[in-house]
Amino acid sequence: MIQSYKQQYDVRDNYDTIIIGSGMGGLSAGAILAKEGQKVLILERHYTAGGFTHVFKRKGYEWDVGIHYIGDMQRESPMKKLFDYISNGKIKWADMGDVYDRIIIGKKHYDFVKGVENFKKSIKGHFPKDQEAIDNYVDLIFKSNKAMGRFYMQKALPSFLRKLIGKWLRKGYLTYAGKTTYEILRSLTQNETLIKVLTGQYGDYGLPPKQSSFAMHASVVKHYFNGGNFPIGGSSQIVRTIDPVIEKSGGTILINADVDKVIVENNKAIGVRMQDDTEFYATNIISNTGIFNTYEKLLPTEVSRQHDLQNQLKKLQPSVSHACLYIGLKGSLKDLKLPKTNLWIYPEKGDHDSCVDHYLKDMNAPFPVVYISFPSAKDPDWPNRYPGHSTIDIITLVPYETFAPWQGSKWMKRGEDYNALKEKITQRLLAHLYEQQPQVKEHIDHYELSTPLTTQHFINYKEGEIYGIDHSPERFTHDFLIPKTPIKNFYLTGQDIVTAGIGGALFAGLLTASAMTGKNLMKKVMKS
Repeated sequence: MIQSYKQQYDVRDNYDTIIIGSGMGGLSAGAILAKEGQKVLILERHYTAGGFTHVFKRKGYEWDVGIHYIGDMQRESPMKKLFDYISNGKIKWADMGDVYDRIIIGKKHYDFVKGVENFKKSIKGHFPKDQEAIDNYVDLIFKSNKAMGRFYMQKALPSFLRKLIGKWLRKGYLTYAGKTTYEILRSLTQNETLIKVLTGQYGDYGLPPKQSSFAMHASVVKHYFNGGNFPIGGSSQIVRTIDPVIEKSGGTILINADVDKVIVENNKAIGVRMQDDTEFYATNIISNTGIFNTYEKLLPTEVSRQHDLQNQLKKLQPSVSHACLYIGLKGSLKDLKLPKTNLWIYPEKGDHDSCVDHYLKDMNAPFPVVYISFPSAKDPDWPNRYPGHSTIDIITLVPYETFAPWQGSKWMKRGEDYNALKEKITQRLLAHLYEQQPQVKEHIDHYELSTPLTTQHFINYKEGEIYGIDHSPERFTHDFLIPKTPIKNFYLTGQDIVTAGIGGALFAGLLTASAMTGKNLMKKVMKS
């Protein structure tokens, strides 16, 4: 049972592992360690657990903050096996149907259809002269992902083994990770429209093709080849089903529990000090708060200086920040005819990178990407919880600098100018929605826009970024992005040590638990 730190709570004097942050990486690591018999304490600074998997409710509606769709849940994939393992098989998934993503460029649209051969057939139908390029592209997607296993496996190895064989294990994947998405695609085809379509999911990892690592792109693309899925009952089911697994081994999740510092003695992490000076102790400490927060805020300054951790941070860039418009509508799925398919909307002219550049220079330029999701249509349990109501999410890129003038102001109390800017962005996003789904216009009952400051407030990322650190080719060359830190018994988890999104954070928890215990836990998960 999740408890509040502000109220009377039942905690032990000592734990095997303390995890700071209850996002997907922390929940995954916590559940896996609990199944290894450890007593785990997860500390969450906000009033709700789950990080980007949490939901919020307003005026008779519910919105999922970070999960819009998950791939590979309709077969016994490694990700499905891992979700089953940490939830004791309690998380159930609904298939989104044949078309999971629709790429819209100007007046034309291109469907990403479930199944590799179906996907290729659909794209070839639009680009009949590029059939060989499309086949080669899909082959490279699979080759990149095949090389990925060794790359991430070496992150969990003991230090001496990483020094001995780590370079060899990384080499294959870095041939893909070390090149941009555009470089690889341009080597396959000269058709810029095809490249624009094939990279139409770049919003799932934040960087446009000329900046992003092809390995990151390939990971996302393959992830959805077997279609998209949504957790039945909403993404709150994730923390709801994992909490009993942690509790069964004597563990606890505390909300409203704000950690001030990790306690380090003789270069060994032994516990955490809370904002009210209460101290908790454990054999191991894991930070799931992102590498910037961890090294800049959680570790004592002298410890960061001792290991020159600031120099590591100088080599990294925060990923893109965003705005999300949460919409509540009166009317059922049937009444409103809402699709399950995600819509990715792009300007007709210009490649993705040039559209981003124009927008960053002039916020009045067309949005470089608008993503529209219909969560209530994806969840078959939604009508049971909210009959006669529906929801829509709309996401676009927004530079943190746009909202930086309000840095330090209080959530929901940032002033009229802030609200006016939000309303301006909102109306622009609604115009895109009405163009695609005009029937919803008269049914909107409530809307509110989150900004990078909202994300910063709830997730505590440095600049309100959505995907941790950037997924550029350079990111994959940094061999310090691993679970183990220079401080004994202190570990990292979350998407910064693997890749963007819920799936990356999920596997990061597995990597961290494996590094900590010295066990091949992936093998154990796959046999479960």
